[in-house]
Amino acid sequence: MDTKKSRTRFAWMCVLPATILFFVFMLYPTIEVFRMSLYKWSGYTANKTFVGLNNFKILMSDMKFIHAFQNTILAIVIVTIVTLAISIFFAAVLSREKIVGQNFFRIIFYIPNILSIVVIAGIFSAIYNPTQGLLNSILNLFRGNETPILWLGDKHLVNYAIIGALIWQAIGYYMVMYMAGMANIPDSFYEAADLDGAGKFKQFFAITLPLVWNNIRTTLAFFIISTINLSFLLVQTMTSGGPNGASEVVLSYMFNQAYTNGVRGYGMAIGVIIFIFSFLLSAIISVITKRDILEY
Repeated sequence: MDTKKSRTRFAWMCVLPATILFFVFMLYPTIEVFRMSLYKWSGYTANKTFVGLNNFKILMSDMKFIHAFQNTILAIVIVTIVTLAISIFFAAVLSREKIVGQNFFRIIFYIPNILSIVVIAGIFSAIYNPTQGLLNSILNLFRGNETPILWLGDKHLVNYAIIGALIWQAIGYYMVMYMAGMANIPDSFYEAADLDGAGKFKQFFAITLPLVWNNIRTTLAFFIISTINLSFLLVQTMTSGGPNGASEVVLSYMFNQAYTNGVRGYGMAIGVIIFIFSFLLSAIISVITKRDILEY
């Protein structure tokens, strides 16, 4: 009995520090965000005015917020679809095909994920440079020395330019995750499929994709959270929301409202909307993509 109590006490001692940190730095700040979203507060004084849901009512008619929210949804949709398709394609190729230098390609693809987001912003700012950038230089080989394309200065292109950087940064990380799942698939499955005359394309959709489906479901939530977070960092370092607010995303708009314009309560209301949106979208996708677990 004493041994059991000692083990229980030891387990609590191990868990307690992490639990305290979770409550102090995660749960409490989250509750405070919800509470402060009900106040009108500059963040620099002790004077707070309770306004109830008024901040949320203003949000619903704030066209700048709606535009930033639309940009965020656009980024989530495109980054998720394109990154998922490319990363799982390369994961399948590097896992199943006999390619010289497989480990080299794995490292090359993963490098963007270990770079600082500021470094990535610098790389793509140079690539998108209208006069000396790599992208315009390549395009000029086919279109001649026409007026340079302002990738970060055109309101119709800037969001797609940022999305391109997000995709480049994410592909290697998710590719490695999918490769880990594919590595556990027995070779006998593919050998049996070969004997039945199934081609590579059929094998991918009949064997590989179903057996790594749980990995894909998990990464879909990662896509949502990481896109929301990283799009803010890229916007802040590459465009600062420009030109004329065209590249503003919901987190950058929240930051500007809370810390630049000094309406902290309004900014917290935006934070609450982001939290609820992320949670609901992740839950909906989890339900939609749920299927029976295939065992092997």
